[in-house]
Amino acid sequence: MKSKKVPMRLCVGCGTMQPKKDLIRVLKNAEGEIKLDFTGKQSGRGAYLCKNMDCFAAAKKGHRIERSFGCRVSEEVYEEMEHALQTELARDS
Repeated sequence: MKSKKVPMRLCVGCGTMQPKKDLIRVLKNAEGEIKLDFTGKQSGRGAYLCKNMDCFAAAKKGHRIERSFGCRVSEEVYEEMEHALQTELARDS
C-alpha cells in the first residue's frame, strides 16, 4: 500500500522544513492585510512559522515576513500577530 505524501513547508523563522499541519500560516490577503491564519484555509498569499515565539521573534528581527510578501510590515501588525500567537499557544497548552 502506498503512503500518502505529507505536504512540507519552510518556516520563515528558523528555516526548517516541517509538515504543513505543524506550522502556523501568516497570511497576506487581497486587501493587503497581514495576519495569522490558524485554520490555514483563508485565501491569500501565505508564509509559515513554527508554533513557538522564538521563530516569530527571529522572523521579525530578520524582516523575513516582509521579504516573503514584498512589503513593509508595521510594528502594530507585529504586535497583533504576537498577541494572537501567544493566545493560541496558551490555548493549546
